[in-house]
Amino acid sequence: MAQDKGYLDQSGNQVIAIVKNLDRDVERGEDTIMLGYGSVLLAPAFAPLLPPVILLPLMAIAFAISATLARLHFYKMAQKLTVSMRELESRDQHTLKPIAQVFDEHPQQTLAVAFNPLRNLKRTLKSTLGGLMINPFWGPIFYMLGVQFVEDKHFFVLNKAVISVEEKIMPIVLRDE
Repeated sequence: MAQDKGYLDQSGNQVIAIVKNLDRDVERGEDTIMLGYGSVLLAPAFAPLLPPVILLPLMAIAFAISATLARLHFYKMAQKLTVSMRELESRDQHTLKPIAQVFDEHPQQTLAVAFNPLRNLKRTLKSTLGGLMINPFWGPIFYMLGVQFVEDKHFFVLNKAVISVEEKIMPIVLRDE
């Protein structure tokens, strides 16, 4: 089995390579989140074919799947960065510190914590209230939307950190690629 080198490659500056690869992975994670939003926005197209009893739970499942995939991708990125930073000099590690801090501030939680309504009472209460106001089947959709928002926030904060490091290390010419 090949050893995972994380974001390192042997072409040029290692910090630039790590930041470019992280930027690409952040975009993929954001695409996963957007896929969840987009699939739920397409749900009204199926409304004439499926009753709300079937369609609304499917919308919640679409959010759950995209949030789960985004979360797994986020923590895979954290592992790859950790592996990569072990092989860097302390000066280069210091350059990547803002990105590493984002991963430190958002430690990995199990999906059971994210999806457990008893561990997220505020989200559960808001979802229940929203479901009572519209339709009880909307409660799970609102809950999964809250999970989706959390994952979206992780990628937003990470993207800001990557951009700040990019601005410090990359020449203006490389930013336009």
